[in-house]
Amino acid sequence: MDQVLSSLPRVPNDRVLIGFETSDDAGVYKLTPECALVQTVDFFTPIVDDPFTFGAIAAVNSLSDVYAMGGKPLSALSILCYPAKGDLDDLREILKGGASKMAEAECAVIGGHSVNDDEIKFGYAVTGAVHPDRVKANSGALVGDTLFFTKALGTGIISTALKRGMADPAHVEASIASMLTLNNQPLGDQVHGLTDVTGFGLLGHAREMAVASNVTLEIDSGALRFLPGALDYARQGALPGGLHNNRDFVSCAVAAAPGIATEVEHLLYDPQTAGGLLISAAEPVPGAYSIGRVIERQDKPIHLL
Repeated sequence: MDQVLSSLPRVPNDRVLIGFETSDDAGVYKLTPECALVQTVDFFTPIVDDPFTFGAIAAVNSLSDVYAMGGKPLSALSILCYPAKGDLDDLREILKGGASKMAEAECAVIGGHSVNDDEIKFGYAVTGAVHPDRVKANSGALVGDTLFFTKALGTGIISTALKRGMADPAHVEASIASMLTLNNQPLGDQVHGLTDVTGFGLLGHAREMAVASNVTLEIDSGALRFLPGALDYARQGALPGGLHNNRDFVSCAVAAAPGIATEVEHLLYDPQTAGGLLISAAEPVPGAYSIGRVIERQDKPIHLL
């Protein structure tokens, strides 16, 4: 996608504050000196069996990109691919689950679009608002900042363990609880760089922040938190395909210290659904824990300790 987007012609527009050039979480379009729109879209196939829970997770995941720009979600349009002869009760539960999280976020669902598709997919296009001077881009990390993170890692590996019949129900419940948690915690004025960690894993999204900010992110692998069971399932080889893809793409940007356990390294590349916020800030952030620091640009965008 990066290769395709880089070939598209640029249409100058001074109202576009953030486009696709820095691989940020959402686009930002300035309406007035006091207000800018934050726009994003995300949808995916079911990752849990319960349709209500699937719909709710899809909503949290879609909303996260607006929060990752420092914005407040306002409205959403649902995106649905569903079999024409599919179970209508399941469909109703998917929509109800999504609506429940949209209501929690005080975001109005005002319409949507559906197509006939044998493979179920669901998500939202979300529009939010932010003051143009308070946009939190992934390009804002500053040397001297501390890196913070808001969730534990491991949703991709636990989902894979579930599909293989390996997962303890208690571990699945903890993973679902994480994916159902909105990233709507207050950020404060000292947050400089911000992104949410989703399909590219922690190191993939950290690379985007480091490259966009022209810095190196020094991440302490020992400071990271992992969902219950995630390390064990990683040791047992419950690795999603996306994890391998992330490693193939990102590993060349990582300078890793010797001695990091293989299962820990797996989790740093693990694709997350409705993952946490990666924050570069000059002071502690409520609801987040420290995982490293921002230093001047070195040989690699990421130094893993």
